[in-house]
Amino acid sequence: MRRSSKPLPKDPNQLAAEVVRLSTEESAESVKQYLTRIGRKGGLKGGRARASKLTAQKRSDIARNAAMSRWAKQQADDL
Repeated sequence: MRRSSKPLPKDPNQLAAEVVRLSTEESAESVKQYLTRIGRKGGLKGGRARASKLTAQKRSDIARNAAMSRWAKQQADDL
């Protein structure tokens, strides 16, 4: 637990609330590591799982739309 530079409150209710807050506080780094871990877990299997559920026609439509979007964006940048 990190000590704060400001003193603890003298009011018993505020002191109790501060003690609870300090004792249940999670470090931001551990939360970030957890979110990274679960995000990566889903990301590793997400694309393959989605592709296996799509029909060949639907995959082709998605690829065509992506290519058209890239071409339109490139042409807009050339203007």
